[in-house]
Amino acid sequence: PRINAGGRIGNAALGAELLTTDDPHRAMTIAAELDRLNAERQDIERLALEEAEARALHQVEAEQPVIVVAGEDWHPGVLGLVAARLKERHDRPAFALAPNMEGDFTGSGRSVPGVDLGRAVRRLVDEGFLVKGGGHAMAAGVTLKAGGLDDFRGALAGLLGDAVGAAREASRLRLDGVMTATAASTAAVKALLAAGPFGAAFPEPLIAFPGHRLADIATVGAGGHIRVTLLDGGGGRLKAIAFRAAGGPLGPALMEARDGRPRHVVGSLSLDHWGGNPKPQLRIVDVALP
Repeated sequence: PRINAGGRIGNAALGAELLTTDDPHRAMTIAAELDRLNAERQDIERLALEEAEARALHQVEAEQPVIVVAGEDWHPGVLGLVAARLKERHDRPAFALAPNMEGDFTGSGRSVPGVDLGRAVRRLVDEGFLVKGGGHAMAAGVTLKAGGLDDFRGALAGLLGDAVGAAREASRLRLDGVMTATAASTAAVKALLAAGPFGAAFPEPLIAFPGHRLADIATVGAGGHIRVTLLDGGGGRLKAIAFRAAGGPLGPALMEARDGRPRHVVGSLSLDHWGGNPKPQLRIVDVALP
C-alpha cells in the first residue's frame, strides 16, 4: 500500500525509485514520504467510503444488482479502492465515480467472480451509455456524462442482473483445508505460501478452523480492523485479523464471539514479519456458530 500510495495521490515514480536506488539515505527519505502519503490516502479513502456507503445503502436495500455511487469531491486515486470495499461488503459489483476536468464523471468498477464487468462496459460504450470505458472480467474503468448516472445504473442492472444473482448464489466459500491453531505453525505456513504467488486466477488457500474459541477481540486502527486470537482445545493460539470488518456483517459476528462459545473460522494464512520474527497470522473472511 505504501508503494502504491505514490501513484494514487502523489508521485508515481517514488515507488520505482525506492526499489532501485543504491543510496540508503535517499531510500529512507522516499520511504518516509511514501509512509506519509499512505496515511493521507487512508484518510481520503475513509471519508470517501463513509459517503459512498451512505449513498449505496438505498441501492442495497432495493436489491440493485450493481452499486453505482458518485461523489463530487472524491479523489480519483481512491475510486478503485472505494469500489472494491463496496463490492466486498455487499457481495455485488460496484462503481465509484467522481467528476473529471471536463465535467463528465469518471471512475472505477470492481466485480465478483462470475460477472464479467469489462464485457458489460464495452457493450455500454457501443450502445452510447458511456463516453468511453474498458476493462476485464473483475475490474473496469468508465467515463460518462454527468446526467447519465441513472441510465448507467439501469443499463448495468439489465445486463448483469441474472449473472449477479447466479454469482451470489454460488458464492459459498470453497475450502482448501482444515487446521487447528496448534497446527498453524510457522513452518506449516511457510510450506503453504510456497505454493504461491497467489492472485485472481490462483487465489490464496482458504483454511477452516472449526470449533475454536475467540479471545482478545478488539477493533484496531482507523480502518475498522478487528483483531482476535483463536484458541483450540489443546492450548494452541493463533493471531488473526479481519480487515475493515467493523463496517460490515463480519464485525458484529466477531464481537458476538465474546460470549465464549466456539466458532468455525475461515481465512487465509500468512506470516506477520513485524519485529523481524515471522509469526503465523490468519486473515479472517468468515465466522459462524457450529
